[in-house]
Amino acid sequence: MKSLEHEDTDTIVDIDVSQEMQTSFLEYAYSVIYTRALPDARDGLKPVQRRILYTMSNMGLLPTKGHVKSSRVVGEVMGKLHPHGDSAIYDAIVRLAQDFTMRLPLADGHGNFGSLDDGPAASRYTEVRMAEASLDMVSNIAEDTVDMEPNYDSTLTQPSVLPAGFPNLLVNGASGIAVGMATNIAPHNLGEVTAGARYLLANPDATTEDLMRFIPGPDLPCGGIIVGLDGIRDAYETGRGVFKTRAKTSIERVSPRKHGIVVTELPYLVGPERVIEKIKEGVKRGRIKGLSNVSDLTDRNHGLRIVIEVKNGFNPEAVLSQLFRHTPMEDSFGINAVALVDGQPQTLGLKKMLQVFLDHRMEVVLRRSKYRLNKAQERLHLVEGLLIAVLDIDDVIAIIRASEDVASARERLKTAFDLDDVQADHILALRLRKLTKFSRLELEGERDELMRDIATLQEIIENDQVRKDLVSKELAEVSDRLSTPRRTLLLEDAGAVVPTASAKANLDLEVADDPCQLLLSTTGRLARVSGEESVSRTGSRSPHDALAATLGTTVRAEVGLATSKGRMLRFNVLDTPSLPRTQDAPSLNAGMPAESLVDLQKDERVIGLASLDPNSTIMGAISRSGQVKRIRPEYPVSKDEWIYMGLEDSDEVLCLVPAPDEADAVLISSTGQLLRTPGQKIRPQGTSGHGVAGMSVQDGAVIAGTFTAEQDALVITVAALSTALPGTGQTSAKVTPLSEFPTKGRGGQGVRAQRFLKDEDCLEVAGVLADPRAVDSAGSPVELPDINPKRDGSGSPLLNQIASIG
Repeated sequence: MKSLEHEDTDTIVDIDVSQEMQTSFLEYAYSVIYTRALPDARDGLKPVQRRILYTMSNMGLLPTKGHVKSSRVVGEVMGKLHPHGDSAIYDAIVRLAQDFTMRLPLADGHGNFGSLDDGPAASRYTEVRMAEASLDMVSNIAEDTVDMEPNYDSTLTQPSVLPAGFPNLLVNGASGIAVGMATNIAPHNLGEVTAGARYLLANPDATTEDLMRFIPGPDLPCGGIIVGLDGIRDAYETGRGVFKTRAKTSIERVSPRKHGIVVTELPYLVGPERVIEKIKEGVKRGRIKGLSNVSDLTDRNHGLRIVIEVKNGFNPEAVLSQLFRHTPMEDSFGINAVALVDGQPQTLGLKKMLQVFLDHRMEVVLRRSKYRLNKAQERLHLVEGLLIAVLDIDDVIAIIRASEDVASARERLKTAFDLDDVQADHILALRLRKLTKFSRLELEGERDELMRDIATLQEIIENDQVRKDLVSKELAEVSDRLSTPRRTLLLEDAGAVVPTASAKANLDLEVADDPCQLLLSTTGRLARVSGEESVSRTGSRSPHDALAATLGTTVRAEVGLATSKGRMLRFNVLDTPSLPRTQDAPSLNAGMPAESLVDLQKDERVIGLASLDPNSTIMGAISRSGQVKRIRPEYPVSKDEWIYMGLEDSDEVLCLVPAPDEADAVLISSTGQLLRTPGQKIRPQGTSGHGVAGMSVQDGAVIAGTFTAEQDALVITVAALSTALPGTGQTSAKVTPLSEFPTKGRGGQGVRAQRFLKDEDCLEVAGVLADPRAVDSAGSPVELPDINPKRDGSGSPLLNQIASIG
């Protein structure tokens, strides 16, 4: 107990401090709950937001008018309706204008109104006006549709609630912290919400499941993905529930040799800078592994775009699972739908929120109809009096002229024509130009229209079903004007997006070093298939199915890519796309062009694959000039590029293939000659060697060469006319067993492989393979003729031109 003694010692007030604190705190809590923190369930607005929209409407800041300084609106609101400080008012204006916060912004901002990572500019630098949606919030407010209450100093009035043409509480959501309670409601799609409201209006007994057919879940302004709908169902039933939101991502090739995770949408109110900061923190602390770089490529033209590069050898899906666990790329949203209903805070489910709004709209339409009915009846009363005056205009004029003053004229008109004061005053105020014949017709037409309007308004007032139909129609019109497509993807469970995050995810973080077959097509495309079994081309007729080389290796190995200029380029097998191993041979049309993996020089082609294992097989190379080289596997360990065969400026390598001692070197020249010489007689050299003379070339260069130990290898030759237009000169092809050709010493000219017919003077394409496949320039298969056992016989007619043989 504390006594307060004033100067007047006769006045002593005894105060119970505990009681005073309790009373003061309750008053403060009441003020926070009812006048600051919680929205009204009818219009979904807090008091400051309601006052902002009402003030802008009174200021005439329509969407068709120019913007005004935000500080001007702040001053009007603070001075007339909301004396709580300019910063709180401006913060509310900013939120109403942010399209990443509001699903349907109610203010149209001009200037820097902030972003997910940065705050807005000061109110003196920004401008604002009403958005189109806010017109529906204040429409018909002047027609006695809502109660008006005194402002803070009782000099003005303000609406206790706005008419609200759509369910703003659900569409834009709400958040606020009061004393002892809080609210958090997610934004929804306007089209879905209005559809659900109309269904509930027509079916009052609808269940939550029925309404969820129209409103399946929140629709967040920035999109993203909602994973798991159980929490949403709980929130719609009870007003409380939690659901997870995830960033929308895709795994793409962000550079020729790297995959990356591209983020295009983030969870609600999560900014890119915050995500990048958490990623860097996670990498620094060792929580996130497998990342090489992260960059923010967001701009105004393409929107949000965060590129997260994944290190070679790491599984992008597993890395993404880490990011969901340790960064805001996955976030939780807790719905706590608390709002004021009849002045009392309540926790509302979906049906209750819609029902409160619909009851409000029914009341608004009823009050509006009564107001309009009253106005129509008043106008009809005046029009009927005018019609009496126009019909007896001569008597009216005579009465007025004979009267001494207005009062006596009014009384005489009332007596003569059975009028009341309102009608008599209106006739006295009538201008002479209204007394024409045409004006009489206008008055009769207006009278008839007013009578029809009155009948319609009376039906709306007296018939609940008619009023419901009108409310439903108006909701449909708002939806047609303002609704936009859904932005947020709804998924029933997490497995539909990425593998479920678990504590064992790190075990699968890196790609397993499993065996695979690396494939190089004759068109220069690379790919890999799983398993150790070699790829067969038998029966395959898909594009790019002719193989120039295959190599058994592992997924995480490094191999060499041999080029036609004698260069060996190191690259990772993991960088190549993985193709499914099907019953038929895989199509390399889905492979990656070699130039996307390595830098090739002008007119340089990829011609073979080599294992960089020092214990691998000796490789053999043959050049166009007829040089032959067997290469010991002594490749540099620290270099990414080196020369495996020295060449003259005009020369190029035709092939790089395995060349064990039992293999024969086979060279075919454009003159139709074939030389077959034992490989064991060619001494292996290191990478710096230039090789030895293999075939003596006189009138033409070597067009094909290989090392082969296959007993059933076939020689394919394609004859052509050298003077024909490119791509048109081929006329015949011949397939002959290699066993028909004798073995000779190196350095000679060999033996004839195909006898030229008339209009043939050269070989244009040739090859030596056990399972040959010919393709055209587009990579499509070309049928080869049957085997011809005659070594020097002529070829069979060729229907399609052959670009390469693999």
